[in-house]
Amino acid sequence: MSRSTSPRPTAAQSPDRIAATPLAWVVADVILILVFAASGRRTHEHGVSVAGVLDTAWPFLLAYAVAALAMRTWRPAAARRRIAVVLWLVTVAGGLALRALSGAGIAVSFQVVTLLVLGAFLLLPRVLVHAMNRRRRPVA
Repeated sequence: MSRSTSPRPTAAQSPDRIAATPLAWVVADVILILVFAASGRRTHEHGVSVAGVLDTAWPFLLAYAVAALAMRTWRPAAARRRIAVVLWLVTVAGGLALRALSGAGIAVSFQVVTLLVLGAFLLLPRVLVHAMNRRRRPVA
């Protein structure tokens, strides 16, 4: 029997793990923020055009970008969950602040919906990936 000289894959390199790179999370987050804006425009019958969605989404996209840059989310981090929570809260608070400064509405009901929907959109995918990866860990 010959032994393979190649090293065993680490848990992060295992072929049955879901690998989510920081860039993949940014792309997913941006898409979900745009979905949030489009959904709100459709629900309130404001029309779902590219310009309209961007007009609604820009404060949240800008707040997300500032948070992502400040936290240097492109770097590997042991505290991914903490980073996700901070991204969510800064996106919500910063987005609402920018909306208020730009003269757009920030009714309390909108603030609550924003907090809950962006929380679900920005946190649940990470929770699901984490849970799926935990289930796929090989038993030693």
